[in-house]
Order: sequence, then C-alpha cells, then structure tokens
Amino acid sequence: MAEKEVKLKINDEQLKGAYANQVGIMHTRDEFVLDFISMLPPEALVTSRVIVTPAALKRMYMAIGVNIKKFEDSFGVIKVDDGASAVSSLKVN
Repeated sequence: MAEKEVKLKINDEQLKGAYANQVGIMHTRDEFVLDFISMLPPEALVTSRVIVTPAALKRMYMAIGVNIKKFEDSFGVIKVDDGASAVSSLKVN
C-alpha cells in the first residue's frame, strides 16, 4: 500500500516544545497515558500528557527504537543511570 503524504501543522505554542526528563506511564485495557514530567527538585511538573491506544504506542516504541539506534550509530551509546528513572513516588497536586 502506498503511503499518503500528510501535511503536518503545529501552532506557535506547541512549536516551542515542552521539556521533560521523566515520564510516568499508566494504562487501562484500552489506552496508555504518558505524563511527561520536568523533574527539577524539590518539584516535579507534568509538562504534557499524551493519551494513546496500545497499537499507537507500540508503533511509537518501534519508531523510537529505530531512532535511538541511528543516534547511537552516529554519536555513540547513550549511557543511562537506571536509578534516575523512578517516578512512582510523585504525588499529583
């Protein structure tokens, strides 16, 4: 099947982007909720919430994997501090 070209639009506010250095992930049977978080102690702020279907998130996961591989092929392996990824202790206000 041939892919259709899709015209992507973005407003000025979204074009600025939102910083996040953590992500909180929750799910139900029908959807995943991704809370992108700016963790700057003593505070953490959800800068964006994205709700997607399981199939859409799986496609994103695969696309992210492809892009991480391309990045590491160009710039070297990304080092990850596994201790820095916990967001389970955050309380939402």
